[in-house]
Amino acid sequence: MTSDLLRLKNIGPASLRQLREVGIEDAATLRKLGAFAAYRRLKHAFPRAVSLVMLYALEGALRDCHWNHLPSGVKEALKAAARPRS
Repeated sequence: MTSDLLRLKNIGPASLRQLREVGIEDAATLRKLGAFAAYRRLKHAFPRAVSLVMLYALEGALRDCHWNHLPSGVKEALKAAARPRS
């Protein structure tokens, strides 16, 4: 069964497997959750394997652009949101 997540930029087989493991089965679910909530699920499930690049990749997937082409302001906002709270 092919997932429509694979049609999104930045999402490959490894990301697809991880997304499915945290209950994100399709692009509609990813859109509904948003990049940050999806990233938090992934980071909780795979703390050593998931980095900020995954957050950028998810945001890029939702914006239909490669994660490396996100505007710098977007990357900075995502990075700030992902910082652990003390």
